[in-house]
Amino acid sequence: MPNRTIIMDFLLMGFSEQREFQLLHFVVFLMMYLVILIGNFLLIILVVMSNHLQTPMYFFLVNLAIVDLGSTTVTIPRSIVSALMNARRISYSECLAQMFFFVFFLSSDLFLLTAMAYDRYVAICHPLHYMSMMQWKNCIQMAGGAWMVGFLNAAMHTGSLFSLPFCSKVIHQFFCEIPHLMKISCFDPKFSEKWVLLFSAFLGVVCFMLIIISYVKIFKTLLSMSSMAGRQKAFSTCIPHLLVVCLLCGTGIFSHFIPNSGSSDEWNEVLAVIYSVIPPMMNPVIYSMRNKDIKAALWKLFNQRITN
Repeated sequence: MPNRTIIMDFLLMGFSEQREFQLLHFVVFLMMYLVILIGNFLLIILVVMSNHLQTPMYFFLVNLAIVDLGSTTVTIPRSIVSALMNARRISYSECLAQMFFFVFFLSSDLFLLTAMAYDRYVAICHPLHYMSMMQWKNCIQMAGGAWMVGFLNAAMHTGSLFSLPFCSKVIHQFFCEIPHLMKISCFDPKFSEKWVLLFSAFLGVVCFMLIIISYVKIFKTLLSMSSMAGRQKAFSTCIPHLLVVCLLCGTGIFSHFIPNSGSSDEWNEVLAVIYSVIPPMMNPVIYSMRNKDIKAALWKLFNQRITN
């Protein structure tokens, strides 16, 4: 029977304990966080200030940018301070809050990506019915549903996990992540994981299948298009979205199901960075660099500032 301890705080032992690597961690994470802040805030400002971007696609994109800002803000600043000050201790309540908000934003992210896939499916496969099918009422309901399910999913995970006793306070990760908290629980991690992740796994599979089905139909429609320009424009908006979905889902699955199979802590930390940091950093870049409407709005805003 494992020794149960009343845990008041945890130690986040992510990455190296050597001072040189901690400073490197600080610089790299600070740069990534600044890119995420600037990119996502700029995207939100462009959509809000540009009348021609007031469409369902950009409405969902703004929601995605908010979610990306939230998911990274609950993890990266804490990790930056920890690396700079060598302060690895995090209180029990702070760890609980961090896990809740991270799961909340990450779950909402997946549902928003599903809604965006549906939006592209309607726009490309049913263009004549787009305005009727994607009315603002429907868009608000889909976005609100994504946030609500994300909240419920986070509440379920937080309640289930933090009702368990912990036998250690050492977390080999740079934030309070579900698999690593399961590792230090006093119960069999595999048994806990079966119940704690079951609901999330089901939601994730449903979302991923809906996205795949949407894109299968989208690509079938694109291949039948006679207009090469229209086909290229549709591909330019769909392929980046699909890449982000695959990156998020693929690394997320590995990160949550491999830790208990004997993989190294360093590999788990790299996977966590890939699925929690890279997509929020990529989203504004791929949508702005490959989208003529966003680039036109950015150029217009820049010219207005220069003129004034």
